[in-house]
Amino acid sequence: MSNQTLLKMEEIEKNFNGCPVLKKVNFEVESGEVHALMGENGAGKSTLIKILTGIYPKDGGRIIFDGEEVHINNRSDAIKLGIGVIYQELSLIPTLTVVQNIMLGKEKEKFGFVQSKKMREEVIELINKYNFGIKPDAIVETLTIAQRQTVEILKALSEKSKLIIMDEPTASLSSKESEALFKIIEQLKEQGVSIIYISHRLEEVYRLSDRLTVLRDGVREALLNREEINPSDVIRLMIGKDLSESTASNNLRVANTPVKLKVVNLEKKGVFKNISFELHEGEILGFAGLVGAGRTEVMRCIYGADPIDSGTVTLDGKELPRSIGKNIELGFGLVPEDRRNQGFTPLLSIEKNVALTNYDTLAVGGFVKEQKEKTLGNKMVDALGIRPNNSQIPVGNLSGGNQQKAVLAKWLSRDLKVLIIDEPTAGIDVGAKDEIYKIIESIAKNGASVIMVSSDLQELLRVSQRIIVMRKGEIFTEFSSGKITQEDILMAESGILTKEAENNEQ
Repeated sequence: MSNQTLLKMEEIEKNFNGCPVLKKVNFEVESGEVHALMGENGAGKSTLIKILTGIYPKDGGRIIFDGEEVHINNRSDAIKLGIGVIYQELSLIPTLTVVQNIMLGKEKEKFGFVQSKKMREEVIELINKYNFGIKPDAIVETLTIAQRQTVEILKALSEKSKLIIMDEPTASLSSKESEALFKIIEQLKEQGVSIIYISHRLEEVYRLSDRLTVLRDGVREALLNREEINPSDVIRLMIGKDLSESTASNNLRVANTPVKLKVVNLEKKGVFKNISFELHEGEILGFAGLVGAGRTEVMRCIYGADPIDSGTVTLDGKELPRSIGKNIELGFGLVPEDRRNQGFTPLLSIEKNVALTNYDTLAVGGFVKEQKEKTLGNKMVDALGIRPNNSQIPVGNLSGGNQQKAVLAKWLSRDLKVLIIDEPTAGIDVGAKDEIYKIIESIAKNGASVIMVSSDLQELLRVSQRIIVMRKGEIFTEFSSGKITQEDILMAESGILTKEAENNEQ
């Protein structure tokens, strides 16, 4: 670290629809520094980065880069300054080569002809400079996730980036691949490149960071130097001790009802392994874990959407078929994490969306009874309080909360036995969240079993009767009794059990 300030963001403000998201936030990065940025979901991390990269305009404050005040109005402005970004969702074109991806938008031309040889030489020089061990002519879709991420880094370096933002860079990486990335980060530091490192993984932050900024509710809660970074203290700063205590769960318990679903030694190589748990009748079982822990992948395999390599899943003592259609017939339902792309068809009405999982009961002799379809649609709109109260409205026109109700309606209109619901209230306002929670609780009261995957710790503590924490593709621990706080879950997600949690496990 050179102690020369590269970036200074002073009193940055941002409002959405009159609601303050960033409140006079100060943030700075020195040359050759790895500066971690941490905070819970909704703390303002993404908004701050989007302002820095020109995606959002700021509503107040100023940005000083390399000693001069700058105005970043779009992504091109950020690139010209030397600000590169590697998003969690990689932005590569799979069918192009490494060279083509790196030089996309920066093609070398002479007399109207693309200088392919010169571009290839530049990329090779860049690869050799950082000793990345990647072939310039390889097609990106043939590369591993780690190698694709390396291509993203090379893209940023080809733009002469002085500052590279890494957003959850190890989320999809194995331990070995993560180690390779850490070495690259060290190389970049030695070359004087600064890194903003966004991650929920405390062990990585502790290992890599020169400094750490903690955001909470749109405010800079702390700026810590390397020697001040302590996992327990960072978690308390992220969530606030008072908040942790006020949302502590005293409702954790093992249900005394029969086991409905049993998962034994489920494994998908390279993704998760040794997954074993039981789900009781009428129980709400929460699944916690950081991005990339494998929660969603486990749920998709249980549901039958993805293949497994080994293990068994039984419902009422009988092994489940590896078929989504047959599992739906048996009483399974899945509300996916990506609601818009996988949960509903935006252009179809509420009525038609509800019918999608019910044509086996709505059709007679191969023909759908329109009146039955209409009656079912109206019934579910009324039952779940979907607004507007009109089953003919396209689901894509509804608010986030009502879209989620429409997705739930597809399953609640069936004889449901097990519902898997992934991130039930992502992108949903506070009032609608409460309605979704009540629907989930009513599902369980009516005898169906619920598995709820969520990154919202308050949500998990409020709704779940037990909480399983996954970490790096395995079950790390289970909370099933006593008083558990957000701090306990966050620590477990990071591979640490608090003394209180350890006592509750015994």
